[in-house]
Amino acid sequence: MIESLSIEAFMEVSVTAPILDVRTPAEFERGRIPGAINLPLFTDEERAIVGTAYKKQSREQAMLLGLDIVGGKMRSIVEAAQQAASEAGTKTLRVHCWRGGMRSGSVAWLLDLFGFKVYTLKGGYKFFRRFVLASFAEPRSVMILGGKTGSGKTHILHALRERGEQVIDLEGLAHHKGSAFGALGEPPQPTQEQFENELAVQWRKLEPTRRVWLEDESRMIGRSALPLMLWEQMRFAPTVFLDVPIEQRIRNTIEDYGAFRAEDLRASVLNIERRLGGLATRQALEALDADDRETTVRIALQYYDKAYLHGLNERAPATVRLVATSLSDAAQNAALLLQTVG
Repeated sequence: MIESLSIEAFMEVSVTAPILDVRTPAEFERGRIPGAINLPLFTDEERAIVGTAYKKQSREQAMLLGLDIVGGKMRSIVEAAQQAASEAGTKTLRVHCWRGGMRSGSVAWLLDLFGFKVYTLKGGYKFFRRFVLASFAEPRSVMILGGKTGSGKTHILHALRERGEQVIDLEGLAHHKGSAFGALGEPPQPTQEQFENELAVQWRKLEPTRRVWLEDESRMIGRSALPLMLWEQMRFAPTVFLDVPIEQRIRNTIEDYGAFRAEDLRASVLNIERRLGGLATRQALEALDADDRETTVRIALQYYDKAYLHGLNERAPATVRLVATSLSDAAQNAALLLQTVG
């Protein structure tokens, strides 16, 4: 049985039902519904060939050419779908292509023949992207966790989540910690499109009446840009600013980055040379060469502190609440924050 669903209904189908994205590998790589499995009907090259036939010959010729290409793939498509369904423990599948047209329709027809309950997506991935971009206009009760670099904000966010708070880890989604050192130890950053997709799915799952904690960020997290409508909500949201002593922040930073190779740290320092200044850069690199990572971190934090305070000063003072802490334990700091904000 095949049924075509709106994007809202498609996303709400049982989470055990795999999403099969039958677009080409290149389309899938640019962006996809989180959790989707790529089961391409055509390769990138084959889709280009069919598209050319559609434009230069006719729709019928393109369809016939498509049948020639797909005919030998039918068995492998069914077997891949069977494996995905078996691993998920279900006979229900969700299938989509770019516009919700022939590619998803033909695969849905084939899988229906093999006894699957198949849902297709009206409008395809194109409508999913509209859904993604519109989602950031939905208001949420945002609470910003601020603090200078090295304050341990990400660890505290995770501790807040463990205490039942709603949290979105923006840096985790971006695979970047937000500073010149932020890419160290992280997988490659997602495409901008995929960053938005992952973020939107989490955003839509939030309970609107409950607060959600986000870390104070500049709009760019590495190469990933926060969607403008979400960024605007963040800029006007109440902020809890953690005031952590410099020595504690140095220890936190060394704990996070100290294990990385000196050459990787050197490259990160050089990335901010223009903003750090020639003298400070030279001193930071000399300290790094002497294996004095504390001095290197202290110099780098001087730059980041100025940059962060500049951004903080752009917020309305009445929206910022200061919380002084010298606690090193993230769970204790999370408890302190909850006690402060109620």
